[in-house]
Amino acid sequence: MHIINSILTWRLKKRMHLIEMFIEYPIDVQNESLFGLLNDAKGTEWGKRYDFASITSVNEFKSRIPLQDYESIKQDISRSQLGEKNIMWHSEIKWFAKSSGTTGDSSKFIPVSKEALHACHYKGGKDMLSLYCNQVAETKVFTGKTIMMGGSSQVNTSYGGTSYGDLSAIIVDNLPFWIDRYRLPGKNVHLAESWDDKIQMMADEVIRQDITSFSGVPSWLLVLMETVVEKTGASNLKEIWPKLELFMHGGVRFDPYKPQFDRLTTGVNYMETYNASEGFFGIQYDRDSSDLLLMLDYGIFYEFIPMTHYYEDHPPVLSLEDVVVGVNYAMVITTNAGLWRYIIGDTVIFTCLHPFKIKITGRTKHFINAFGEELIIDNAEKAIKIACEVSGALVNEYTAAPLYIDKNHSGCHEWLIEFEKEPQSKDLFSATLDNTLKSLNSDYQAKRSGNLLLHEPKVVIIEKGVFYKWLKNKETAGAQNKVPRLSNDRKHVEELLLFMNN
Repeated sequence: MHIINSILTWRLKKRMHLIEMFIEYPIDVQNESLFGLLNDAKGTEWGKRYDFASITSVNEFKSRIPLQDYESIKQDISRSQLGEKNIMWHSEIKWFAKSSGTTGDSSKFIPVSKEALHACHYKGGKDMLSLYCNQVAETKVFTGKTIMMGGSSQVNTSYGGTSYGDLSAIIVDNLPFWIDRYRLPGKNVHLAESWDDKIQMMADEVIRQDITSFSGVPSWLLVLMETVVEKTGASNLKEIWPKLELFMHGGVRFDPYKPQFDRLTTGVNYMETYNASEGFFGIQYDRDSSDLLLMLDYGIFYEFIPMTHYYEDHPPVLSLEDVVVGVNYAMVITTNAGLWRYIIGDTVIFTCLHPFKIKITGRTKHFINAFGEELIIDNAEKAIKIACEVSGALVNEYTAAPLYIDKNHSGCHEWLIEFEKEPQSKDLFSATLDNTLKSLNSDYQAKRSGNLLLHEPKVVIIEKGVFYKWLKNKETAGAQNKVPRLSNDRKHVEELLLFMNN
């Protein structure tokens, strides 16, 4: 195993010079990607409709092809699912990733071409390990196995013979055999229908193995880790897996979960990724910073809409060379799966322009702006972290929504929070949350001024396990499903309160 570890580490490190190339020449690489995509798809329906073959500049590309969202392309995706070819992309689309975003959102079916699978998603996974091996010279990560905790493994077949399922199921189903040998759990565990049964079976299987790394969404991986600790009686996962060294995570912000991982592990390296159904976008670049390197040679062309203009009829759409540090942008992508100027729904800020590094700040639809406060997920996550540090708390899950002014109460934000460890003082937690939000968001501070429009937050402590039971009751429990952090309406909050009371 040590020889294999050395060979794999050496091969992965060789990729670094290509990563350094797109860091040094980002705009050239991006433009090359765009015109490669246009050339590949020029014979498709979309290619003929917008005359891809005659586009000679980025500005011409922008002016000719309108911005898209899922509703505008849904009909063409449905045709592709029924087996029609050459609509948005030139190669056959056999796979569609069923979006399993936040609870209550309608399902989306995102095309996954063979190019996207291999030149984007798999390439992203390899690059993650390339960057890690470059940072940790003496890694032994390939001397053991990896726990890959994906969502549902069920793959369904459409009428047209195409298949759909969670992105994780598509990736696992197409893994090369040599990678599959290093992955746990086995397919028999993945096929378990009940998520509760799956967790127990997964724990029983991995306890007996030599685990060196694991990957998944932090909130759900914690459930597995706690189950393993409970079954073994260990106080730390290193007692079970002495060579455990790496946790690769994504899907939700990690800061609120890190104290719990630190409690369950020691000496483990954390590495964040930004991988979605639509593409693999970013990888943590430095061990001491969670900023994500924007990956520019995966067959994806990026554009960005400043969120201050997002709701305008014709918002400005910037190319990579025009972005600035610290501005909140909605991300627009053109991909090697046939998505053209597609608004993905995520928002990011740039923290550095050489290389281009980003932080995920939230979603275009997941925010609170009921009183003009423009609260985004990035604000919420940072405030929760500081409130936990000050009050000695640990948070498992939370969601927040506005509580509107009526005869019974003033307007405020209502926070439903499930604690792993409750705060020493609920009032201290609430006050710290409030004051931190004021310091992070000038609009929030202005609306809170004098309690005239927006009063202090209302924190409701939710019994441990309720969020999981709520998801399970909605038949959405799974590693890729996430609790909505912020909502501009009260749908999720009212559902949770009703579920809790019943």
